[in-house]
Amino acid sequence: MLTRLTPRLVPKVWGSKRLEPLFPDNTEKIGEVWFEGVPDLPLLIKFLFTTEPLSVQVHPEGKTEMWHILAAEPGAKIAAGFREPITEQRLRESALSGEIEQLLEWHEARPGDTFFIPAGTVHAIGAGLTLCEIQQWSDVTYRLFDYGRPRELHLDEGTRVSQLGPHPARQSAREGVLVTCPFFTTERVRMDGSVSRKASMIVVLEGNLEIDGQPAKAGEAWYADKATVELLGRATVLLTS
Repeated sequence: MLTRLTPRLVPKVWGSKRLEPLFPDNTEKIGEVWFEGVPDLPLLIKFLFTTEPLSVQVHPEGKTEMWHILAAEPGAKIAAGFREPITEQRLRESALSGEIEQLLEWHEARPGDTFFIPAGTVHAIGAGLTLCEIQQWSDVTYRLFDYGRPRELHLDEGTRVSQLGPHPARQSAREGVLVTCPFFTTERVRMDGSVSRKASMIVVLEGNLEIDGQPAKAGEAWYADKATVELLGRATVLLTS
């Protein structure tokens, strides 16, 4: 069975009113678009739109994720892991003081780049980015530092699950397999014609195509409960299995 998933727009303080060309612009700041509509989906797919930095945060086991950068303003950055090993005490103290932002390893984020964030990796998403996130189905987030916003921090839980050293998260733009891990494998395919692939989740980033004969366009995500899918058209897609 092939199903077009339903997008759900989620307002966030760090989000954007400008969502085009993936979605119509909005009158309120939308930070995330979740794709839902099928019970027990194997993975959670989101689009993120940022005009302010997100919190410095970490996820426990059960929420490994990847980010594929779709658009980036000049100077936009992603943080993942620390520049050098630190102690739990230093993590807690730096989270309280804000120094944690300087301890993280920041990477320039460019369209086409991919960042792999296993559970336990302390990370942050900067302002000026549009990205596609593919993750294990969990929304457990421990905030360590939130730029003075009046939201709850989770220092005890976050310190307990954090990896305290560097992490090689960034992969430069390329086609083919972007991430492979025990929980999912994601491939980027730029197609002009017909392609047959094994994939349970299809995200259309650019263009128009048919998936098993059904029309699909940029900004859509599809779930395929079958062995392979037949793609026809001119488009760029992320295929995850």
